[in-house]
Amino acid sequence: MILHELIDYEVLRVIWWGLLGVLLIGFAMTDGFDMGVGALLPFVARTDTERRVAINTVGPVWEGNQVWFILGGGAIFAAWPPLYAVSFSGFYLAMFAVLATLIVRPVAFKYRSKRPSPAWRRGWDWALFSAGAVPPVIFGVAVGNVLQGVPFQLTEDLFPLYEGTFYGKFLGLLNPFALLCGVVSLCMLVTHGAAWLVLKSDGAVAARARAIGSVTGLVTIAGYAGAGLWLAFGIGGYAFVGTPVTDGPSNPLYSEVTRTGSWLAAYADRPWIAIAPVIGFLGMILTVRGMRRKREQGRGEVTTLLWSKLGILGGISSVGLTMFPFILPSSIAPDSSLTVWDSSSSHETLFVMLVATALFMPLILAYTAWVYRVLWGKVTEADVESGSDTVY
Repeated sequence: MILHELIDYEVLRVIWWGLLGVLLIGFAMTDGFDMGVGALLPFVARTDTERRVAINTVGPVWEGNQVWFILGGGAIFAAWPPLYAVSFSGFYLAMFAVLATLIVRPVAFKYRSKRPSPAWRRGWDWALFSAGAVPPVIFGVAVGNVLQGVPFQLTEDLFPLYEGTFYGKFLGLLNPFALLCGVVSLCMLVTHGAAWLVLKSDGAVAARARAIGSVTGLVTIAGYAGAGLWLAFGIGGYAFVGTPVTDGPSNPLYSEVTRTGSWLAAYADRPWIAIAPVIGFLGMILTVRGMRRKREQGRGEVTTLLWSKLGILGGISSVGLTMFPFILPSSIAPDSSLTVWDSSSSHETLFVMLVATALFMPLILAYTAWVYRVLWGKVTEADVESGSDTVY
């Protein structure tokens, strides 16, 4: 027996679909609060010292957190090549905007305090704000468009063709439902960033973060519920015609897909997936509750951050579970839609990648946990004023 045949191709595809979700959720849980803090920076900090406090709550960890984004992109490239090709070519300008802000972010961290000029520092502060606010909006808009279907079709040799002009494809992403998803995504990560600031800072910065996070948390809950209702009654779903081949070749054109009913029909077929939106709502409700209780330092602040992570887990996983097995449906040529069963790498490739992941992922998680343990504790104004050589 060939080694990779120890695990069925169908099972490997599902495993890598789940691992992709884990990587994206891990990115949102970790780098999500970095972006949330950046988006909050102009609003929670009014003096230069307060802004340095906010920046230094994420200063030691943002680089490691961003690795989850790289891992997610690498997993898409290696495990789901058609998804990488179709999505990155269709969302080119949107992805470029995300990368531009993420490239500016490290420069802003490193150069902000190099000069004492208020104008100099203010400019870099707004760069950090854009790096915190723009990616969540674009990621949410992308999810909104994926749920509606993306206007592409595959040629016979699997070359993706998109409707519209180069700039029109970008502007076409900005439809009402997608913008609602963008708002939900931004508010979710701003709430997450606020929970982080409550844990890692004190005084005025933490108090303002509580106030803003309570509001954005409520907006997240309302927007998430509104998007769910819109998805139930205003957006059509996708389904296979007949029974799909789950262990066949990776060619989407071999399957027949139709638009039918609602995405939420998945909850009738697989009722257990309702746990995901329940977790999403519960996590955000408890996050808001934790923000408003204004506990003293300690376990309550940690719990609030964990509730926020739980809300992110439920919110993102609900999208993947609702769409399964579809990954990137096509609105103009449903038969070109990419699914778990026809968009993966080969059986052997998925197996080799799984072995590598099983070896290295525990090391990454252990190192990450160790770093957070070493860097535990609050950042105070005294810390940034007395440690100018060791902090941003």
